Amino acid sequence: MKAFILAAGHGTRLQPLTQHIPKPLIPVLNVPAICYALFLLKETGVDTVICNVHHHADQLRSFFRGGWDFGMDIHISDERDILGTGGGLKQCERLLDDGPFLLVNSDIIADFDLKAAVRTHRDSTNSGTLILFETPSAKTIGDVCTHGGKIVDFRNMLRSGRRSNLIYAGAAVLDPSIFRYLSPGFSSIVDTGYTGLISENALGSFLHTGLWQDIGTPQSLWAANTVSGEAFLKRFMTMRRLFGAGPNMIADTSVISRKARVYDSVVGAGCRICESALVEQAVILPGTVIEKNRIVRKEIVFPEGSLSIGVNTATG
Repeated sequence: MKAFILAAGHGTRLQPLTQHIPKPLIPVLNVPAICYALFLLKETGVDTVICNVHHHADQLRSFFRGGWDFGMDIHISDERDILGTGGGLKQCERLLDDGPFLLVNSDIIADFDLKAAVRTHRDSTNSGTLILFETPSAKTIGDVCTHGGKIVDFRNMLRSGRRSNLIYAGAAVLDPSIFRYLSPGFSSIVDTGYTGLISENALGSFLHTGLWQDIGTPQSLWAANTVSGEAFLKRFMTMRRLFGAGPNMIADTSVISRKARVYDSVVGAGCRICESALVEQAVILPGTVIEKNRIVRKEIVFPEGSLSIGVNTATG
């Protein structure tokens, strides 16, 4: 089976962090975020992955040429002009026109049962099956409405009058027939492909009841590392067996002074926590130095700066 990973976005809400690194390569528990999607695809038996790139495309290309052994055939779809979720997929039509395929966002960490989602899709007459997740934040994130197992609206954009506590979780099983509705230029897959399938009453749903966390904001990135960190560590512990590396709280190459205090935090590769520093519920990204006597609480700190965390973490 084939899969398409969306990885071209600018990550605007995570600036200035994403001025220096593309969002799919931002570490979550010291593993690039995109590796969680790749791990799920590998577990599902996917053998071919197409990944679109634009923002910091050179870094993503270098990453895939690097030391990670994913055991899948990975193709890069380079977008000189960013095409959005709809146009980006449309550009790869010829690579995905031979049967159902998986679509996964690279900016979510979740333990989707993709095999079950594929079975649900194949047992139906639908042309697409979206994975949905229930959360109290649905109306803020953008709710998805269903009726009789079919998706009928997104954010009430089709004026159905229906609302829900369900969101599109960033993964789907799609038939090549979706390409009839996609535009070659910049476009959203929701506004083109998914609404097109709704018009045919051919867009089904699969409810995910496990772990889910997006990393699109400082709050949600922090939560993926801290609030949800222990659960993600447990679920993805076998990543090391499949890929040769896996999630952890404290990177082996970090140096922490014996007189520093580090609590409930993630410390990345090559970091240095100096004497009398206090790091509490923080995410210290690779290569960062926390100077002597510095206090870091509920922050994401990286070599070029830091992001403070508000009260809303939007965890799933």
